[in-house]
Amino acid sequence: MIGILIILFISWALLYLAERKSLLVLGIVPNRKRLQQLGIGFLLTSLLCLSVQFLEINLKSTKWLLNKEIELNLILRMLFWDLKSVITEELIFRGALLYILIQKLGKLKGIIISSIAFGIYNWFTFEILGSIIPMIVVFIGTGLMGYAFALSFSKTKSIAMPIGLHLGWNFTVNTIFSNGPLGNGIILSESNNINSDWFSLIGLWVVPIIILFFVKLSVPQNN
Repeated sequence: MIGILIILFISWALLYLAERKSLLVLGIVPNRKRLQQLGIGFLLTSLLCLSVQFLEINLKSTKWLLNKEIELNLILRMLFWDLKSVITEELIFRGALLYILIQKLGKLKGIIISSIAFGIYNWFTFEILGSIIPMIVVFIGTGLMGYAFALSFSKTKSIAMPIGLHLGWNFTVNTIFSNGPLGNGIILSESNNINSDWFSLIGLWVVPIIILFFVKLSVPQNN
């Protein structure tokens, strides 16, 4: 939480120095509309992630088991970890810097720069630096996802929907399907390898494209 507070302080300073604006321009104050946007984003990416996993069940006969040792306390801890990591990344990539880029360079250039930065950042989170093909695959996939998140920020004038979109995917992958750094979550697979390379590609490329089309076609522009 201290890290998030530091990022908020730096964001406030950048916004004030560059635009004479406050953190309110990021749409961080909860209201009914923003909570709806967060919920819609969370539901969309959760369902997309579930669809990828169920597709794997049907095509590969993957066997899943309910983790009998799972406890509510552990689920809440994993959710809190997902929430902290998502808020941190959203404040960095879809927060003050993106707002300033859009104001200075325009919507399209700002979103493209933000998505490129997000794609490069994920080379480090995926620990693939130096492996050319995985770097290309991850850059395209996470760059597209970053573009969709940034576009949703630009259209809604709020960070709420990007947080919902990001959290829905991360929580479903990490906490429900045990594919995160905190270990076993709600569902386990016998092989302990929930996603094959091809299904990872579906998650990395197809899902971001679906999200991008949803944001482009279904999210109204907030003027």
